[in-house]
Amino acid sequence: MFPMKLSHSDYQERNAVQAAKDLLGKALVTHLDGIRTAGLITETEGYMGVKDRASHAFGGRRTARNEAMYAAGGVAYVYLCYGIHHLFNVVVWKKNIPHAVLVRAIHPLEGQEAMLLRRGVKKLTTGGPGTLTQALGIRTAHNGEDLTGQRIWIEHLGVKVPNRHIISGPRIGVDYAGEDALLPYRFRIAPSHLL
Repeated sequence: MFPMKLSHSDYQERNAVQAAKDLLGKALVTHLDGIRTAGLITETEGYMGVKDRASHAFGGRRTARNEAMYAAGGVAYVYLCYGIHHLFNVVVWKKNIPHAVLVRAIHPLEGQEAMLLRRGVKKLTTGGPGTLTQALGIRTAHNGEDLTGQRIWIEHLGVKVPNRHIISGPRIGVDYAGEDALLPYRFRIAPSHLL
């Protein structure tokens, strides 16, 4: 039965914090230029829309850059950070409620040779949001991509990471968000319990 690609309803059942925890232990898969690569999602951050000062949609901000966040759950929101890093987010929840989950780290599962070539390195690291997108071939051109399609998707591998194996804490690099920077919306699989 497994692995099984997530459906639109899977993305639309949970808000960003719930989804950030639920995506841990699932596989982020790309099939680009005839090459399949995949990695186990090991770290995420939830962004809770218009009331979350760390969110690109805080206060109802709506621009060409973040428009994908306002879609119904099940599309990619990919943006350029510092003009260098392409960061991949999973849009979740309902249409016009801009919740998103940043995928911060993966553990490589398939296509490691292709990942090395894309990264231009001899030793593969995918422990950061910019390095994982480079390894998987994800770019801002994939902003708005349907995550139930044939290029980028997430697969359920038949396991659920128990809460006792999940570490939560504040998100990284959002000091500008005031008190919201302290919210425990970052989730990662404890290193001793990687699947």
